[in-house]
Amino acid sequence: MQLIRAHITHYRSIEDSTPFDVEEAVTCLVGKNESGKTTALQALYRLNPVESSAKFDEVIDFPARLTRKRKEFRPNQRIPVIAATFRYSDDEVAEIEKDLGPGALLSPEFIATKGYRSSNVTFEHSYDEKAIVKHLISGLDLPRSAAEKVSGAATVEELLETLDNLEEPSAAAGELASRIREWRHQDVGYYLLDKYAWPRMPKFVYFDDYDTMPGKVSIPDLMRRRDAGQVTRGEQALLSLLAIADVELEDFHRTDQHERLIRELENSGNVISDEVFEFWSQNDELEVQLEVLPVEDGAVPPFNEGPILQIRVFNRRHRASVPFDERSRGFVWFFSFLAYFTDLERESDRDLILLLDEPGLSLHGRAQEDLLRLIDERLAPRHQVLYTTHSPFMVSSDQLHCVRTVIDRDKVGTKVSSEIFEADTDTAFPLLTAMGIEMSQTLFVGEHTLLLEGPSDLIYLDVLSDLVQHQGQEGLDPRWVKTPIGGSGKLSTFVTLLGANKLHVAVLVDSSTKDVGAVQRLRANGQLAANGLVEISEFTGTADADIEDLFDPDFYLALVNQAYDQQLASPITAADLNPHDPRIVRQVEAYFRQHNIAGGKLDHFKPAAVLLRQQQDILIQHPIDQATLNRAAQLFTRLNSLLP
Repeated sequence: MQLIRAHITHYRSIEDSTPFDVEEAVTCLVGKNESGKTTALQALYRLNPVESSAKFDEVIDFPARLTRKRKEFRPNQRIPVIAATFRYSDDEVAEIEKDLGPGALLSPEFIATKGYRSSNVTFEHSYDEKAIVKHLISGLDLPRSAAEKVSGAATVEELLETLDNLEEPSAAAGELASRIREWRHQDVGYYLLDKYAWPRMPKFVYFDDYDTMPGKVSIPDLMRRRDAGQVTRGEQALLSLLAIADVELEDFHRTDQHERLIRELENSGNVISDEVFEFWSQNDELEVQLEVLPVEDGAVPPFNEGPILQIRVFNRRHRASVPFDERSRGFVWFFSFLAYFTDLERESDRDLILLLDEPGLSLHGRAQEDLLRLIDERLAPRHQVLYTTHSPFMVSSDQLHCVRTVIDRDKVGTKVSSEIFEADTDTAFPLLTAMGIEMSQTLFVGEHTLLLEGPSDLIYLDVLSDLVQHQGQEGLDPRWVKTPIGGSGKLSTFVTLLGANKLHVAVLVDSSTKDVGAVQRLRANGQLAANGLVEISEFTGTADADIEDLFDPDFYLALVNQAYDQQLASPITAADLNPHDPRIVRQVEAYFRQHNIAGGKLDHFKPAAVLLRQQQDILIQHPIDQATLNRAAQLFTRLNSLLP
């Protein structure tokens, strides 16, 4: 059985959410702070919560702005809050049809509604009562006259009345009448509710960022609050951890069971730790330990009453431990949730729907990826999951159809929608960011990424690669994704970021680039492929070179003259430049400054843009010489050798 749709009304900031679809596996509610995301989850939770204490309170929960409307309802009139549409599984439909006949259900869906002024859930099925009656009487062996009377019944009520008034009743007719009388109010709807819908409707599990296990508890104090039904969800997570170890709080008072207790606590900690570290990639040097301590002198309540149970996290790397609640909040949440959920899952006799409120709030971006993996691989295959977020790292860019936007609108309250285009810019920001991250990974970054200083480098490489291949030599392998980064100063940053994503990275740099030293250090640290730093000087035979120095100087000057023909009084020639500077670009820059051309500044991209836009004409007027093509071929061979 699955939840497929929900509609929330008259609950806190939600006056009318509008109906919204729920995905088969994972649904992500995205909205900014105070938009009503938590409100939506809490309304859903109260439909069929795992904790019976979660109820609707008309005075507290009814939207304050609609107080006058609340008073317009009759005293005994039910006020709906959550209407949830569920769908029976194929197996459940087959079971119902075996019981009530083929076509008994007009739809595999039913609606469950709950609200104020009643703790009961009402159900609405769509069924064919005439088909059900036909099936019920299909097995009766009756005399012809009795069979004709029974076959005239169109409803269960009519069938029962006919069976009671048969002149020649049979044992089979009596058994059928007795069976119908066992149904509540002798009604098909109630029968479906009592036998199929209510017993199998999933329980809702709510867990938020604050529901974390305490680092230390007084066993007697926890026992008293457990018995009074006053434990927090974080403390319930601790009780769940103990339950996994088959340990009860009363066991801590049995001194003769001390060794067994210690061993069971170790085992339970290991069980959850193993599952945590299957998904937690941030630090695998941690282990959770549970210790029983005596009361300390001068302890304040409730820790003045023992024994005391303390949870600690031991860091094998640093060989030290700290109290559980002093570890990073993200790890504490991860561990607490899995302890709470694992015990619930083990004890539950029905499906669970998990409502996770801002689960990644305290997690680093990479840890949020771990959490998404936990949801996708551990939770969603068995249970539906709905979670809220405003983090782009908690939105799967390839699963945007699973996103529902949550927006608090003036005068109408919170709205939940699958129409992303209706969202305001603040609400859509995490989605746009997630898409931007995905685009950067797919459009500009690949498994094999070649970092270039600027877009002009990309143009020159593309043109030279085509020409070299036309001659039958080796061009640049298409597996390389060429990524201009907008300046040499960003090289080391990009290498670090891409290396952290386990990508194969190489860098093509000018030989005098100021960031070469930093990139070389990154290579020494293992964040750059071996021999992955490629300098232009390797192919020009000079100690100092730009990518433009691959070309014959006259060819590059032809590009510059074409790009700046409106600003130049006459074309620049090699005789106009300083022959003592090995780099043609630096020579041209000096000429621009001396003659105040284009404000004294050469735009490196303009000559490359001319080659890109007018390639055919340029190459006809100024053919690229063979020496340039040979240098380019050597460069491409060198770069391609870095590929597997």
